[in-house]
Amino acid sequence: MRTDLAWLAHAIEVSRSAPPVPARYAVGAVVVDRLGQALSTGYTGEDDPQQHAEEAALAKLAGRPVDLAGATVYTSLEPCTTRRSRPVGCARLILAAGITRVVLAWREPALFADCEGVATLRRHGVEVVELPALAASARAVNSHLAFV
Repeated sequence: MRTDLAWLAHAIEVSRSAPPVPARYAVGAVVVDRLGQALSTGYTGEDDPQQHAEEAALAKLAGRPVDLAGATVYTSLEPCTTRRSRPVGCARLILAAGITRVVLAWREPALFADCEGVATLRRHGVEVVELPALAASARAVNSHLAFV
């Protein structure tokens, strides 16, 4: 069975599929069930230029008979709480899906929006694990942004 570190490294690899765009982060996400099986992946801009990674991964599960109780979302960047392009941020999408655990590499810098993803998820009882050992890898994928 893969470890949190291995799944998060996989999410960062998925983020490399996101086309580098100056006005957005390149993010990857993997949804893993409680038994350690990958259910879906997603990356920024996968199906729509405005689509976020977590949104893409969760959309693939819509209408499928999957049990998300005990599932984990691995994401290279903190799930957003504020978006210009959609009315609902990724943290809310994760809550609505019933996901109970999120593992992330890098907290979202205040470049495009103020993000309170970690606080929002924790406030609603989601276990949030940060693995800063992989933050540099997540930042490197975003070298197209001026601050990185």
